[in-house]
Amino acid sequence: MTTECSQSSFSFHPHFRRDVVASFDGGTITSDAGGLLLREVERRTWIIRSFAGCFTDHRDPALVEHSVLDLVSQRIYALALGYEDLNDHDDLRRDPLLATLVGKTDPTGMKRARPTDAGKPLAGKSTLNRLELTLADAGPDSRYKKIVIDEEAVDRVLLDVFIRSKSKTPKRIVLDLDATDDPIHGEQEGRFFHGYYGNYCYLPLYIFAGDDLLCARLRRSNIDASEGTVEELERIVTRLREEWPSVRIVIRADSGFAREEIMTWCERNNVDYVLGLAKNDRLIRALDPELRQAKRQYEKTNMTTRVFRDFRYSTLDSWRQKRRVIGKAESMQHGANPRFIVTSIPKDEIDARALYEDEYCARGEMENRIKEQQLEMVS
Repeated sequence: MTTECSQSSFSFHPHFRRDVVASFDGGTITSDAGGLLLREVERRTWIIRSFAGCFTDHRDPALVEHSVLDLVSQRIYALALGYEDLNDHDDLRRDPLLATLVGKTDPTGMKRARPTDAGKPLAGKSTLNRLELTLADAGPDSRYKKIVIDEEAVDRVLLDVFIRSKSKTPKRIVLDLDATDDPIHGEQEGRFFHGYYGNYCYLPLYIFAGDDLLCARLRRSNIDASEGTVEELERIVTRLREEWPSVRIVIRADSGFAREEIMTWCERNNVDYVLGLAKNDRLIRALDPELRQAKRQYEKTNMTTRVFRDFRYSTLDSWRQKRRVIGKAESMQHGANPRFIVTSIPKDEIDARALYEDEYCARGEMENRIKEQQLEMVS
């Protein structure tokens, strides 16, 4: 008995009265058919539609062929498909697949208002440029750029998307914070050299909850990595607790965020923290017995050894009180590798090793999300 093991076509949601089918029988061919899967996601989540709602359009409706939703959809789908530059849209504006993703009723573009636009269903680079570079004070009397974004509305959308993704109330939410470099290759406004990264860059702040982005704040690089963190946490935590009053919230970050202002805010707002702590001579001395113990064990086994110490600690003048600190005394092939974290989570809830290895080290997954942004969605 013969069987059909290879599927010859794949059906997607229809496009108005048109069927949308992926097949292998020639004709007009595209290498971007994976965008149809993103279209399916959008139909279920309305993420792009929600984002498009953050813009105010001051254009004359009688003269508009490409709505804000069309423009935002075109730019986002193109970015997701690897088309980073606005110049790419000189060719992409003719792409019937991208027009289908955007939702154009005439994906071939043969019914455009002007004959010179026939065959171009989508917006060109100049129109998209007006979407992206409109000043905040633009209005109906502005000459070219009249589509204004509401930045606070964008902040709300990121949180709303996260909240809608949860089918039930979470018991615990971990917020991972980090700053990274966004290299600059021209004379952009706010251009500064950053010694740690070794280049001219911006220093955006990211806050993730698992795989979900809750905050992406572009900042100049001549600042402390933690600047603005309290304001962002206050906004995010307030919104999450409006939705889930009993949820437990924990923040994680490296030593660049172990600042008195942040820890005090967390303590006063019932938010736990697990933060890296930069080592110094006092901390190293406090961990000296464990470092010697780890070294002896390594010399016996020739295997990397970790010994932990759980103690109370305060800086000489910057902290207002003593806090729980975990010291990791690690001995390895290349010598001692001491590390420290500071936390508000009590020791009777989780021991030192588990707090460091299972809780703090898990923040490394957030760095993968940042790499995805840097390497896969650069614009």
